[in-house]
Amino acid sequence: MANYALRVPESLFAYARQVAAEEQVSMNQFFVTAIAKKVSALKTEAYLRERQARGDLTAFDAWLAASPDAPPMVGDALDE
Repeated sequence: MANYALRVPESLFAYARQVAAEEQVSMNQFFVTAIAKKVSALKTEAYLRERQARGDLTAFDAWLAASPDAPPMVGDALDE
């Protein structure tokens, strides 16, 4: 496990301490969880952008055209 000295503005640190206390977690756990959430969001965004770049609208349109033109199944209809 690595250590990193983090400089945090007092106002943000006070709020983080308050939230950690409310969540009944240590400050360390609070910061690690916050970092993990941010890293996960960034990785997800990068993954979705990569998937978008590989997308083929022509193939998608062909797939939609091949779908049967049938009424929705019971329970799948949109409420109007």
